[in-house]
Amino acid sequence: MSVTPIASSQGLVQSAIQLASAKTGIDFNYLLGQAQVESGLNPGARAGTSSARGLYQFVEQSWLSVVKKHGAEHGLGWAADAIQPAGNGRMAVTDTGTRRAILALRNDPQFASLMAAEHAADNKAGIEASIGRPATGTDLYMAHFLGLGGARKFLKALETNPDRAAAGMFPAAAGANRAIFYGANGQPRSVAEIYQRFAAKLDKGADAAGGTGLASSTLGPLDPNAEVIAGMGEDTGNALAWARSTLDQLAGARSDRRGTAMLRPTPDTARLAYLTLASLGGR
Repeated sequence: MSVTPIASSQGLVQSAIQLASAKTGIDFNYLLGQAQVESGLNPGARAGTSSARGLYQFVEQSWLSVVKKHGAEHGLGWAADAIQPAGNGRMAVTDTGTRRAILALRNDPQFASLMAAEHAADNKAGIEASIGRPATGTDLYMAHFLGLGGARKFLKALETNPDRAAAGMFPAAAGANRAIFYGANGQPRSVAEIYQRFAAKLDKGADAAGGTGLASSTLGPLDPNAEVIAGMGEDTGNALAWARSTLDQLAGARSDRRGTAMLRPTPDTARLAYLTLASLGGR
């Protein structure tokens, strides 16, 4: 059993996030923005007030849960097998050394990015089933912040009563994160204000980390000036129309587990057109 050495280079960190995006279909800019907000792209980041560690600041129980569910898909079968339910929704590892090794993987940018993307994909499915529309990056970050149940409640309020003070809805979260739920003057922030602030924070984080699009939306809009190379006798107008239609259909879909990136053209996903890599934001 071994743990991949921690990568300190920002380029290696971004490559790890890019790979996680390609394998899961979760937007690269969202994952990049989240990592920037959570840790400043520092794989060794540690929280001073909790057990949170790594690029995505997973606390111990959240990490054990996501590795149990998705670890085997990404070469961590030994870890997934060692993690067992311990009641009350908690996970446990009986061997102390193995538990330490599993938790140390939070500081490995490759595995941290993969597990963060898988966790986001799970939340995405849960959110979309609840709200009936494609989830945005900001929706995913609300689930990261409040948990899936909390995010569903928050997004419902955002739709029906956006001016409602959020602190009354989430007193525990508000008590632990006063700066998020209250302004400098002590006035409680509305659901809409908090959502907008998170969106801006994600976008700023992705931009600071070298992202290529907005992190607050799950899939950026297709660039109307994107270069399109037609094939199979189709003209560029038809190819661009196909590309728009295909991206609309694929928005929110996950790539298959054979390792095909969701938006990269393959015989299965691209019959008529290729968009330039730049127009896909590197995805």
